[in-house]
Amino acid sequence: MGDLRYADPVVDDFRDLCRLADADTHQAPGPTPGGVMNMDWHGAWLSVIHHPLFGIAITLGAYQLAMAVYERTRWLFLQPVLVSMVVVISVVLFCDLEYTEYRKSTEILSTLLGPATVALAVPLYLNMRRIRQLFWPVLTTLVVGGVFATGLCVGFGVLFGADHMILMTMAPKSVTSPIAMLVAEQIGGVAALAAVFVLITGVFGAIFGPGLLSLAGVDNPAARGMALGLTAHAVGTSVALQEGEESGAFAALAMSLMGVATALFLPLAMSLAI
Repeated sequence: MGDLRYADPVVDDFRDLCRLADADTHQAPGPTPGGVMNMDWHGAWLSVIHHPLFGIAITLGAYQLAMAVYERTRWLFLQPVLVSMVVVISVVLFCDLEYTEYRKSTEILSTLLGPATVALAVPLYLNMRRIRQLFWPVLTTLVVGGVFATGLCVGFGVLFGADHMILMTMAPKSVTSPIAMLVAEQIGGVAALAAVFVLITGVFGAIFGPGLLSLAGVDNPAARGMALGLTAHAVGTSVALQEGEESGAFAALAMSLMGVATALFLPLAMSLAI
């Protein structure tokens, strides 16, 4: 028996259309007019700004740019922390990135804060003999400076009519952010707002601190480092390290001791005062 074939013209036309469609799908695409490749620029832009390394890139790039500008100009108001913060915020807003996405992409930098803080022990170790010689002056400066910095802040807050929550948030402003946030929450403040006050304190201390110390005639590296570390914590310590190894060592010591003293005694003092 021979093969059965349909002589229906409709079926034949359908088969012809299927053959043409199959040939089109297997045909290689030809060049675009003018020989220019058609690229999805919007998709490429989105893939860049949503890349996991984009947050780290703009953070480190902004800080390096701010450092270069500050080294060239030496203007007080161009402190690298302040300038890089403004640049990063501007880029995040321009790219319409969510803060949670930026925060997630820069988690490794937060993780490296621990080793970076531990690395401050290097100048401490190198200047340990000098620190031992000045043990009592260091202790006296810590007590007087810590009480004065905290008391002055709270006193001005009371003078201007700040409520209890704001006062408790501002009280630990002179220590690093993790300690300040923890202490502020313990004594009735707002942890997130405490981090803002800490940042403002550090930036203002780095901007005006060295100039005020020079104006007051304070030229001793140890004294300058203690003052910057006590009042401007990590930002002040970075400025002190730029001035010299001894100044940076005493700033790191002051920042560490101020953090421990604030975490231990500020909640106790506030509970007794209330």
